[in-house]
Amino acid sequence: QVQLVESGGGLVQAGGSLRLSCAASGRTFSNYAMGWFRQAPGKEREFVAAISWGGLRTYHADSVKGRFTISRDNAKNTVYLQMNSLKPEDTAVYYCAAKLVTDKRSGYYSRDYEYDYWGQGTQVTVSS
Repeated sequence: QVQLVESGGGLVQAGGSLRLSCAASGRTFSNYAMGWFRQAPGKEREFVAAISWGGLRTYHADSVKGRFTISRDNAKNTVYLQMNSLKPEDTAVYYCAAKLVTDKRSGYYSRDYEYDYWGQGTQVTVSS
C-alpha cells in the first residue's frame, strides 16, 4: 500500500505560480512512476503530467506544456508539479497518482486507469 498526500494548492491570480507537492509513504518510492491529474467541476478527470520512476522521462499534456513542470526527488519520496503562468481554466482539484513499475525500462503513464494509488487531491483556484 502507498499513501499519497498532496499539498500546495490554493488561490492565485491569473499569471501567478504555485508548486504542488505529493509526499509518498508506505513503499519504496523509486519503484513507482508518478503522475498528476486534475478534475474541474462538471468535467472528467484529465491527465496533466507524468514522470518515470527515475525522473529521467517526463510527459506533459499539451494544455500545460511550457507552463507546468513535473519533477521528483526520490530521496524525499516526493513528486512536484511547478505551475507557472496559471490561467483560470487551470482551476481544478489536482491529484497525484502512483503506478508500481515492474520493468525499470518503462517510462511514464498518461492514462488514469494505469495507476494503482491516488491521493486525496488539493484544490487549485485561479482567479481572473
